[in-house]
Amino acid sequence: MPAIINIDKCTGCGVCDEICPGDIIYMTDDTSKAMVRYPDECWNCGSCRIECPEDAVSYIFP
Repeated sequence: MPAIINIDKCTGCGVCDEICPGDIIYMTDDTSKAMVRYPDECWNCGSCRIECPEDAVSYIFP
């Protein structure tokens, strides 16, 4: 499973977009919130979850 971004918690700071080593996360133009652009390419490294100051990123592992 790729990173899951809670849009209600996301403030649009862009840290996850900057820190993602696979360039999977990007900031949307219309809402300025983070979005997982390529979910199948997510490495599940956790960088975005660790660095998110709002605790808006999570993972669900099977």
